[in-house]
Amino acid sequence: MEAGFKKVNFTEGADVYVINTCSVTDHADRKCKKVVKEALKKNEKAFVVIVGCYAQLKPQEISEIPGVDMVLGAAEKFNLPKHLQDLVKREKAIVYNAPIKEVNTFVPGFSMGDRTRMFMKLQDGCDYFCTFCTIPLARGKSRSLTVSETIEKVVKATENGVKEVILTGVNLGDFGVNHGETFYDLIIALEEVEQVERYRISSIEPNLLTDEIISFVAQSSKFVPHFHIPLQSADDELLGKMRRKYQSQLYRERVRRIKALMPNCCIGVDVIVGFPGETNDKFLNTFNFLNELDVSYLHVFPYSERKNTTAVKLPGRVQQNIRKERCTQLISLSEKKKRFFYEQFVGERHLVLFEEENRNGFMYGFTPNYIKVKMEYDPILVDELTEVKLTTIDEEGMMRGMIEEYA
Repeated sequence: MEAGFKKVNFTEGADVYVINTCSVTDHADRKCKKVVKEALKKNEKAFVVIVGCYAQLKPQEISEIPGVDMVLGAAEKFNLPKHLQDLVKREKAIVYNAPIKEVNTFVPGFSMGDRTRMFMKLQDGCDYFCTFCTIPLARGKSRSLTVSETIEKVVKATENGVKEVILTGVNLGDFGVNHGETFYDLIIALEEVEQVERYRISSIEPNLLTDEIISFVAQSSKFVPHFHIPLQSADDELLGKMRRKYQSQLYRERVRRIKALMPNCCIGVDVIVGFPGETNDKFLNTFNFLNELDVSYLHVFPYSERKNTTAVKLPGRVQQNIRKERCTQLISLSEKKKRFFYEQFVGERHLVLFEEENRNGFMYGFTPNYIKVKMEYDPILVDELTEVKLTTIDEEGMMRGMIEEYA
């Protein structure tokens, strides 16, 4: 707005389309061409800019996509308003893309569809080089602001009264590494920000989720009992080949520690299936590990070959149909885990933060421990922490709730 632009919906035929790309999977890369085509269907004269990880990794490839006018790498995307002063259509796209080793600044950001929940990026980049991942090549070294600078940004971003802040980052647990500070230092300081009622940690590596972080969250009045902890595999040999910084026993200990202090805590897990060398026995090691572990849901990803990663050179390629089958098995396990977790809280009362969206007469919100609650839409409840009785799990696996004073 300050630069003279106004945000509009994708379907409105914008004058400028800025397409933010990912490069975690091949599917994400392929979607770029499709979105460009869809944008130009809405306005064939639109100026199309590509930013994000794909733009950093393959700028020349993107510049050859018909309809693309500008490609901005990891550093230049933050100078977007300046670049948009030159909206001249050319035969070939302009590329602004510095080598990733030269990208060393951090620009915090936040995103929210309404005032209820805010996603706030507090860290960028990654110093880990997992063999399946291109993020260090696309985002650079781990970096953030200092704790004090971050607190100033959080206070400024939440002055409109947002109730919940979700802390995000590429490798969030490495916050402060470039300043000699820690993520633990940050959460202690965030607890003192008066205008925020709830914090949620988006994702944190198991080796960075220390006992002191777990203990702090357990006694916090603002940090909710919900952790999302990437596992990827429970087979220790595969974890070594992935170049992960932990083994399965450490992961098990982290979960046990959380549940000992917070029995009601929701724990989500990232899992990759079909990594090179994943035999059926090794997959069963992961399946059985997760089946026995007290976790609440899984995010399951089939392994995707990425250029410029070590994993593509490893032997033992797993066929696509087997990857798909293993994904299906773990997704089924996730559904069972989630339902079992939900069932433990039927009949209890929890504070739910309802969102503004009205979907076919229903509204949705989350308990502190990430149970998604569905109720008939009531505008009075939007952006309010409301005590709700959790009554039943419907045919869609959704928790239904009621406000007893309305009954």
